[in-house]
Amino acid sequence: MNSIIEKIKAEVCKPGYTLFEKIISGVAFFFDCIYRALLECSKVILLFIIVIVSAQVFCRFFSHSIMWSEEVALLLMVWTAFIALAIGVEKGLHIAITIFFNHFPKKVQWCFNKIILLSMIFFGYILIVYGIKLAQVSMGNLLPATQWPNGIKFIMMPVSGIFVCYFAIFDLFGLSKYRHLNIEDGHRTSEKTDQQIIDEMRAQQAEKAVATEEDQNV
Repeated sequence: MNSIIEKIKAEVCKPGYTLFEKIISGVAFFFDCIYRALLECSKVILLFIIVIVSAQVFCRFFSHSIMWSEEVALLLMVWTAFIALAIGVEKGLHIAITIFFNHFPKKVQWCFNKIILLSMIFFGYILIVYGIKLAQVSMGNLLPATQWPNGIKFIMMPVSGIFVCYFAIFDLFGLSKYRHLNIEDGHRTSEKTDQQIIDEMRAQQAEKAVATEEDQNV
């Protein structure tokens, strides 16, 4: 137990950190640990969806049907969608049209990036507030096959909103360096993380866009 506490202290309170940086690092460590658990949970959810749907298809060959299969699969797919939403915000995987954006001056791009991040924070806030309200209102209704409360379908909505706000706020204020990506990527220290690979790909695309623009000017 003491060794685990020491490892956490070493991870959060890195040498040279000020008190403010230690606090930010601690907050990031807390959210990154939960996010890691959420990622592992999403893998299990996907596995359950595959098993349930496959079992339902197999049973139909024998003129049987699993009454609750469609209901549970739909519920799990809703959960997966909201988890994927948060993952997309973290890794910058959501669709973006950059054909004009790449030609803007750097200062204009910086301003637009900040506006986008503020919009994400607002969107995350909407998910949290109205996700909680929707779940509470729907708890009184029961799903027909499983008799589970309908509100559990929307539990992941505020959870997703929390992580959307977390990622957007850290990007907005340039605090991403305090995140603990080794936790998220399964303690991989010798390999590049997914985020590092994505950042490198973006840098290469930006360099290609600049090179193409210079060639056209010539």
